[in-house]
Amino acid sequence: MPRSRTPRLKSHRLFFPAACLYAAVALPLSMVSMLTGWSAAPGLAGSHHGHEMIFGFALAVVAGYTLGPQSARWLSVLFGLWLAARLGYALAPDLWLSQLLSPAFTLLLAWRVVPRFNAAKKWRNRMLVPLLLALCGPPALWLVLPIMPMTQATTLLHTSVVLLLLLMTFMSGRLIAPAVAGTLEKRGMTLEARVQPRIEAALILLLGAAALTILIPLPLWVGAALLLAAGALILVRTFRWRLWLCPDRPDLLGLAAGTLWLGAGAGGLGASLLLLRDAIPFVHLITVGALGTLTISVMLRIHYHASRRQPPPSALLIATLLPVALATLARLAAGPSPWDAAMLLWAAAGAWSLAYAVTASALLLHR
Repeated sequence: MPRSRTPRLKSHRLFFPAACLYAAVALPLSMVSMLTGWSAAPGLAGSHHGHEMIFGFALAVVAGYTLGPQSARWLSVLFGLWLAARLGYALAPDLWLSQLLSPAFTLLLAWRVVPRFNAAKKWRNRMLVPLLLALCGPPALWLVLPIMPMTQATTLLHTSVVLLLLLMTFMSGRLIAPAVAGTLEKRGMTLEARVQPRIEAALILLLGAAALTILIPLPLWVGAALLLAAGALILVRTFRWRLWLCPDRPDLLGLAAGTLWLGAGAGGLGASLLLLRDAIPFVHLITVGALGTLTISVMLRIHYHASRRQPPPSALLIATLLPVALATLARLAAGPSPWDAAMLLWAAAGAWSLAYAVTASALLLHR
């Protein structure tokens, strides 16, 4: 008798809701920890808060997007490792085992997605796995941070943010370009500027070099110049997609808004480094504005396409992306010393949590 095939499960059905629920809960807990001194979850306070937003939340979305169908066994292993990493880091961030779990999850994720992307011939098309592997470095360096006085947590966090910026820039371009081209072709129009390989290659090199210059570190003006150039190219690339020709596709407009946040964040971060200003407000243009807008847009678009073969409802996108924009502006207004603007921080956290609670509800209830 022929052997029965092992049933394969869609990864996004598990990782997307989990990522949303984690985002909705973790950020308010971080605010409680930082503003009140509550110590039950030390891994969500201070620089640990940024660690969890990038390596906890963001990588869960990346896993749901890149893994595709997996066997129940492998999906259980990956999800169990991610969940253990979140619990371990939240409760005991200084424990070496807690710090190893996030890099271990990222390495296992990269190994599982290699077959899906390794067949590509052009180097640009094979960038996803090296980017995931690069993201393993910063959380692993947290292990030796106490004996590396020259490498501060802020440096590692900024390096991680730039790598995340590169990952979102790469993945958003590969998602938006064919979607816009397909929409316009149905209307008898041709989109000449699709992936825009020269701009994409330049962005990969600029942002990769920027992350390296921040980590080494080289003089700040070097990384600043690279980020300013990358921000300008992101905006040029977004403009050339001509998304104003797709007013009836709010899912694509949401993705475009996310790339605009990417461009603004890269430019703002570069300007703050060049002017020797505190970069934290502009970091949040990337980690709140861009990350929030793009992850929600991607998750809802994939979910509704898989379950209903249609884009997500406009009302749902407004109900989720508008709070993300409000959260971004509130965090930007709080400035580099947010402790004097606690109300703005609470408003940002509340808007962020609302956006992801609504997204999680849509993913879980509209199957």
